[in-house]
Amino acid sequence: MKIVTIVGARPQFIKAAAVSRKLRQCHDEFLVNTGQHYDYEMSGIFFDGLELPKPSASLGIGSGSHGYQTGEMLKAIEDVLVSERPDYVLIYGDTNSTLAGALAAAKLSIPIAHVEAGLRSFNRQMPEEINRVLSDHLSSLLLCPSDTAVSNLAAEGIFQNVHLVGDVMLDILNWARQRVAASPSGILERRRHAVRKRGRRFSRLNASERHRLRIAVKKLRYTVELLGSLYDPRELRRFTDRLKSVQEDLGHANDLRAAYGLVIELSRQAEPAEPVIDAAAELLAWHQRAVAAGEHKLRRRLHRLNVAEPFWRE
Repeated sequence: MKIVTIVGARPQFIKAAAVSRKLRQCHDEFLVNTGQHYDYEMSGIFFDGLELPKPSASLGIGSGSHGYQTGEMLKAIEDVLVSERPDYVLIYGDTNSTLAGALAAAKLSIPIAHVEAGLRSFNRQMPEEINRVLSDHLSSLLLCPSDTAVSNLAAEGIFQNVHLVGDVMLDILNWARQRVAASPSGILERRRHAVRKRGRRFSRLNASERHRLRIAVKKLRYTVELLGSLYDPRELRRFTDRLKSVQEDLGHANDLRAAYGLVIELSRQAEPAEPVIDAAAELLAWHQRAVAAGEHKLRRRLHRLNVAEPFWRE
């Protein structure tokens, strides 16, 4: 069976990681990423960390109003469905990507399977509630995470093809636990190595490399927070405090550099009066001092993090 899966937002990437792994053992899956969430920390990090297959099609819709997003997704998803001619369309949750996938499939008479069907807030002021209700009423196969979800559908007159399948978020949590339990220290060591590798060369990193360093620090911090309960809390706290300081200083240093570049750009574009030139010169000088001081402080903290004794080593 050929299945087109529609994802686009952070929760959907996580859920799809649990389902796609099993789905692909028996079926042909074509994964569509609408791009509703599009930066690395809201999208790419989940494809990497949860070993989610790369999308077969990336629509790149991006942000916008509910009407714009849903409309652009509807057009683009319809093109994919016409081209791929799947047996089923698989949707998750309650986002604009969910609704657009359901509408596109329904108008082409393609059966829809909805993971997390039946969830309700009973608040029609929430856009997500509208997405949930419409998607459920368009779906041919309703996959519910709880007895309450099944009851909610029954209250709306939906009884056929309703299945209690459990929470796929719990499935991905159990998968992650099994994966890290095999070698938690190995995962921490790899994350730390990525930080140390760039941290030692911090002064020579360009803007994009500094951004990658910040991502590496975040990955290490998230991994530490996930696995920290396995280790001595005092050692964990010392290491985490250093890690948080580096992450905060990296953000501050990047902001200062961006502001400094903006001031330089503005000063070159205009021909202001003499007092404005003097004020701009003072502002540039202040930014130079602030950038230098911030980066000096950051280098010290990176060094302290690099030489810190890993709490996961016995």
